[in-house]
Amino acid sequence: MSKKTMGIHHITAIVGNPQENVDFYSGVLGLRLVKKTVNFDDPGTYHLYFGNEGGKPGTIITFFPWAGARKGVIGDGQVGVTSYVVPKGAMGFWENRLEKFNIIYSKTERFGEQYLEFEDPHGLRLEIVEREEGEVNTWNFSGVTPEVAIKGFGGATLLSAQSRKTAELLEKVLGLELVEEEGNLVRFRSSADIGNIIDLTLTPVGRGQMGVGTVHHIAWRASDDQDQLDWKRYVEENGYGVTPVQDRNYFNAIYFREHGEILFEIATDPPGFAHDESRETMGENLMLPEQYEPHRNQIERVLLPIEVRKLD
Repeated sequence: MSKKTMGIHHITAIVGNPQENVDFYSGVLGLRLVKKTVNFDDPGTYHLYFGNEGGKPGTIITFFPWAGARKGVIGDGQVGVTSYVVPKGAMGFWENRLEKFNIIYSKTERFGEQYLEFEDPHGLRLEIVEREEGEVNTWNFSGVTPEVAIKGFGGATLLSAQSRKTAELLEKVLGLELVEEEGNLVRFRSSADIGNIIDLTLTPVGRGQMGVGTVHHIAWRASDDQDQLDWKRYVEENGYGVTPVQDRNYFNAIYFREHGEILFEIATDPPGFAHDESRETMGENLMLPEQYEPHRNQIERVLLPIEVRKLD
């Protein structure tokens, strides 16, 4: 048996003040808040999902915002950089936009591509790259039009405590294609048109510490529930301990920690984000799983108020 993931389903990170989080990812980056819910394991905390207009897998970044929580340290055992892809010719727009909002950025090149590197307000490392691949994001918000809008993930850079073992997992178990090495990086590719490029650092940088400004986990795509169960069995056969299936309402999830200490998830593409509210109104209301609905009033009193605001 061998399997191949389509690539990244979502990336989940820990951040600080939730309104600052919404202002940056919706107001500055122009992403859609596709779901406003709570951390199913800690319902006094938001779980916010941002993506393209339809909330397609491969476009979704999610956040646990904990105002006042301690700062994390980006390092081994984490996603070091989250990469976003924009249409060809859009880079000038994004340079101007980052300057407009006083966001410090730098330019770099790797594997023949130009990148804009910057951080969100809570220290999460991000970058933007131009590529032809990927559907146009039809969401139009806060001065970010479909012609220049973020299409979804370009990929991610992984920081591993045991890079060769992580590389073996990416290629031999998850089924990514080894593309090439350049300096301290090795590049892998999946078959999808977005969320398909993984760069892995070969040299450890020091152990990461979970906290504000760090990625909690990266999730890979499973096509449906049966495919996910096949993945669970397959990953276990390759020597990894995998959790039982967790119902996350918008997808089902299984988790395992790979040998380089990065927390991996495998998440199902369905049912998606429009099954408990319409596609047109996604993200407007606080949506709670069934078990928390009787406690809505108490939960809403605890959560800090947030709103999606145009910043232009």
